[in-house]
Amino acid sequence: MNEHVQTATSTPLFDPLSPEFIRNPYPHYERLRATDPIHLTQHGMYLASRHADITVVLRDKRFGKDYPERIKRRYGPDVMKEPVFRNFALTMLQQDPPDHTRLRGLVAKAFTARRVEDMRPQIQRIVDENLDRIIPQGKMDLIEDFAYRLPVTVICDMLGIPMEHREMFYTGARNSGRILEPVPMTPEEIKQSNAGQAMIKMYFDQLFDIRRKNPGDDLTTQLLHAEEAGDKLSNDELYANIILLFGAGHETTVNLIGNGLLALFRNPDQLALLKAKPELITNAIEEFLRYDSSVQMTGRVTLEDIEDLGGKPIPKGESVLCLLGSANHDPSVYPDHPERLDITRPNVKPLSFGGGIHFCLGAQLARIEAEVAINTLLRRIPDLRLDDAENPEWRPTFVLRGLKRLPASW
Repeated sequence: MNEHVQTATSTPLFDPLSPEFIRNPYPHYERLRATDPIHLTQHGMYLASRHADITVVLRDKRFGKDYPERIKRRYGPDVMKEPVFRNFALTMLQQDPPDHTRLRGLVAKAFTARRVEDMRPQIQRIVDENLDRIIPQGKMDLIEDFAYRLPVTVICDMLGIPMEHREMFYTGARNSGRILEPVPMTPEEIKQSNAGQAMIKMYFDQLFDIRRKNPGDDLTTQLLHAEEAGDKLSNDELYANIILLFGAGHETTVNLIGNGLLALFRNPDQLALLKAKPELITNAIEEFLRYDSSVQMTGRVTLEDIEDLGGKPIPKGESVLCLLGSANHDPSVYPDHPERLDITRPNVKPLSFGGGIHFCLGAQLARIEAEVAINTLLRRIPDLRLDDAENPEWRPTFVLRGLKRLPASW
């Protein structure tokens, strides 16, 4: 850690689970970019906070995932015996080529631009049916009642989860993101995560049995065929990646919709503009992603010695954490008041979906879900108001940034 900087600021440059940081990380990022843009944390990981450096890390083949070795350095040599880490290591999210290429190839055709765009009428129907149910009540929690139900329904449809099984997914706890945090999990958190994994595995065992007996036109059936082919997908990889698809298929979209709505209601001029010109929604979604990204960080490992990243050498085998939320506010890329929400901002290209070979497969699906959800909500409930836009309750997580609840009425 840069001790001089630490003393000069009197508070840690990076304390991602502090209430102040959770509430608003962007001033902390600004300080990092200005004083120590490649910062070594107390946990021995390098933090990249500038757009240019992060772009290099995401796209350069000298950086990879190397997940098992990275986790062993953090938790000790026996950590991969823990189911939560063992399963996560088998996901495409944590794989390097050639395994990453093989696993992503099995799933990618379900997320082509054509197939995703063809889902727009289905997404519109889900939003309208949900609002039909909610509007007579005169109030709702925009997270649980609105933002959460849409992407969960869509990913359940894609995975072929039967209607009669879905209630447990609508009411399930949203705590899957802790494993992604840069602050190590406690033994109790690891124990709880292992128990959660065991319960999820029990459910998907049942789903696999159903889909083996009654194949459908869904992603689970498709991946089961790949598993039965033997050379494409192992049984353990099947479990790990189906669970990943469910979590990734809704978690970030919930946060995109929630964070976007909060930003709009905190900026009444932008809210009025979008209501007057709903055709701005496509650019507005890009600005929501930039302004308050639902994914704040992603990580890589140096696969060889790096002579210079942002002015610092980084040895082989070191973790480099990319602060995507910081890159999205970097004034070298967004010189016109990056701290402001501007749904007409030109050339918005946020790094919120990552980059390189790990660019988010579901990026376009998330965009369309958020477009339909936000525009339909504003059109159908024109007098919607937030009960407390100034003091919302954030989830106590950093990597997946989102609200616990967002009460609204009309």
